[in-house]
Amino acid sequence: MAQALAFSRRVSEAIETYKRVIKILEVNSNGEGEEVIMPLCEMGNLLLKEGKTSEAEFAFSRVIDIFVRLYGERDGRVGMAMCSLAQVKCAKGKVNEAIDLYKTAVEILSVSMALDDEVVMEKVRTELAELLHIAGRAEEGRAVVEESLFLIEKAKGKGHPSMVPQLVNLASSHSRSKNYGESERLLRLGLEILVKDDDDPSVTFVMLDLAVNLYHLQRYEEAEEVTLKVVRMREKAFGGESAPVGEALDCLVCIWRKVGKDGSEVLEVVRRVLRIEEKYFGSESVEVMETLKKMVFLADKMGLKNEKFGLRRRLLMLAQKRRQALSD
Repeated sequence: MAQALAFSRRVSEAIETYKRVIKILEVNSNGEGEEVIMPLCEMGNLLLKEGKTSEAEFAFSRVIDIFVRLYGERDGRVGMAMCSLAQVKCAKGKVNEAIDLYKTAVEILSVSMALDDEVVMEKVRTELAELLHIAGRAEEGRAVVEESLFLIEKAKGKGHPSMVPQLVNLASSHSRSKNYGESERLLRLGLEILVKDDDDPSVTFVMLDLAVNLYHLQRYEEAEEVTLKVVRMREKAFGGESAPVGEALDCLVCIWRKVGKDGSEVLEVVRRVLRIEEKYFGSESVEVMETLKKMVFLADKMGLKNEKFGLRRRLLMLAQKRRQALSD
């Protein structure tokens, strides 16, 4: 019943139902039985979504205590419960405490015989690496990702497709630290693995990251070449007016503006981006507003006074609507 209420977005009622269920189960097991775990976890997740972090923290702490009593401190279920508690700590702004919990969870899960799931391990390591980056501990974050890459290569062999997400994560880390050269190298490694199937559109997401890095390295011609290829591949895979195509075109516009491409050609592409964004995000979205700003700049630069006036008027109206919405 509680799950049905949660599914129906009646979250408060669902939480109260879980509390009643837990009380009933506690009578039968003195609060120590494993049957209490499921409703505690479900309730904890709902409490976290509702922003009731202190209650969620209590729920997941209790789950950990029960698992430790039943199975011992080094059981995989304890590690997974620690990950849930880490998410609560993060929501409370206690990032370093969350990191410590994730690190302990990784240690437990790495040796646990009860949980041997590579996908879960990779997810936990990725979440730990992201938290380390948030905390400004980029070197530690990269070390975690590098360990994941080493383990994948050891288990599945060099050049296995499952290495690509971690190569991209590591490249993103270097990019955030402005190590664009190393980021480029890692992305090219990922592409070498993926290009075995040139028609696979998933390749384009790594390619676009590569184009961005080439842009930051001021290798604009290479960045343009890669981006144009991404546009063509995505047009073929998703359609000419799709959101992935719009993303690639937006990247192309940035490159073209940097190299001084003919204004009319750039403006035409920006108009196309605007149509796509209006279709997928709505005519009053933040994405549309950002694109309108680019169009105002281009129209002004090209001396298109009438078009500039109309675009600026629309932009001002959208900005006013957004301010009103935020104040309500």
